Parts: sequence; C-alpha cells; structure tokens
Amino acid sequence: MTASDITLGGLHVLGLRDGFFSLDGGAMFGVVPKTLWTRAFRADDRNRITLGLNSFLIRGEGRTVLVETGIGDRLTDRLSALYGLFREEGLVAALGRAGVRPEDVDVVVNTHLHFDHCGGNTRRSEDGSLVPVFPRAEYVVQKEEWEDALHPNDRDKGSYLPDNFVPLERAGLLRLVEGEARVSPGVTVVPAPGHTRGHQAVKVEGGGRTLFILGDMVPTAAHVRTSYVMSYDLFPVETMRQKKKFYEEGLAGGWVYGFIHDPEHFFGRVAKKNEKYEFQPFVIEPKSG
Repeated sequence: MTASDITLGGLHVLGLRDGFFSLDGGAMFGVVPKTLWTRAFRADDRNRITLGLNSFLIRGEGRTVLVETGIGDRLTDRLSALYGLFREEGLVAALGRAGVRPEDVDVVVNTHLHFDHCGGNTRRSEDGSLVPVFPRAEYVVQKEEWEDALHPNDRDKGSYLPDNFVPLERAGLLRLVEGEARVSPGVTVVPAPGHTRGHQAVKVEGGGRTLFILGDMVPTAAHVRTSYVMSYDLFPVETMRQKKKFYEEGLAGGWVYGFIHDPEHFFGRVAKKNEKYEFQPFVIEPKSG
C-alpha cells in the first residue's frame, strides 16, 4: 500500500491534497513523445492529464509546517473549467481532519509562487479584502522568486497571480530567504532552480532519515527520468542538472522524496539502474508482532 505519511525521528510528515487539476500532457513532458508519457498518464479528449495538488504537513519539535497550499478557492469559473479543477473538500478541510486549524500553522513554505502552489495562501474576508489563510504563519519564499513574481516575463506572467502573495507582505508575514535556510527544527529550504529562477525544494531531517520534497523540479513519479522535464520550465537544462545532483545525494543518504503533483504517490524513492534513474514506490512497512 502506498504511504501517505512518514515519520522521521520526532517529526511526522503527512501528505494532504487541495484537490486535483489538469494540464496539457505534452507541456508536462516537454520533448518526451506522447507514446512514452501515456504509459504513465491517460490523456483526455483535450490532451490533458490529471495531477494532484499535494501539500505536506510537518509536525514535531513544537512546530507545525505546511509545504505548498494548492490552488485555493478563488479561481474564476473560466479558469476552473480550463484546468479541470476538482476540490472535493480543499486543503483547509483536509488539515481540519488532521486536527490542524489555520491558526495552528507556524510556517508555510511555497516552493515557488505559481498559482497552483500558493493559491491557498490567501482568502477573501467578510469585508471582501484579501487576508492570509494562515494568520500566524511565516510564509517562506526565495527572494529571487519574489522578485520574479512581482515582475514576471511575458512567458510566465499568467502563472503569477498577485492576490496569492502580495497580501502576505502587507500582513507582515512574508520571510524572504536567499539560498539555503533553516525554517524550523529539522526543516530546511534548499535552492533548486530550473523550473523558475528562484524555485526551492524542502529538506526534512530527523532520526537519521531524510525526506526531500522536490516541488516542480520533479512534479510526479513519472518525471523521475532525467530528460522528463516540463515545457513550463524556464531553464530545462538546469532542471536536469539539479535532478542528478539531488538524486546522487539521495542515493548516498537513503532519501525518500516527496512529489507535489503526483495524483497517486506522495512519497517515493529513486533507484539507479544502468545509469538511469527510476521511481520506486514508498510503501507502508508492515508492523511487526
């Protein structure tokens, strides 16, 4: 059975979903032919594939950390239809089932500021103003990503929706970091450029184990192969370089990886066979006794 949670020493990590959405399969796999990527994903009549809007809840050491906030509930009807958005309950309700209220979250990490990773950062208040969903949290973003989100180029400006992140600065909850930074005991953000210039991954360490949340560097288990890179990536060659770097570190350290957009797997491992990297599911280990 595929695992939805993992324990690393005193830290417990739970995979949650804001819902599902759809993107063009060709764009998701770049130069990889459709005959190959359809082995992993079935495309609909508009060539879209279904992806998860995954988040990771990290609890322990007296702290609660949330990685990614999904799309949220403020997309227009037109965009919801375009992206085939399906949110049965949404992230806040999923957190509630895990016993976590929005005000319990101490840190929110956005790997980057595209709308499908940070749409749940903010909400409409009763007076119509935009306010942070997690009112006590420190929202952590790389400084380069923040600058690019405020001044996007023509290619990706449609992915940066200011209502998802500008209110954080107004509320005094934004923390901009430059490079690797510790955000909570056992939790570190690590630069992983390629998808965007300021994209970051999240490293969780405890009990001699490591979980590495890949963000859009490797959005699904099917993207583990080095050349399986999205057309959305601004720097695809850099993405490939970063993948190899973090795979080799993980192979040496026995890492588990977290996937932000896989519709089935929250966690997995990466194996190396004949100089190629392959995904291996992370299964629930049977209890002894």
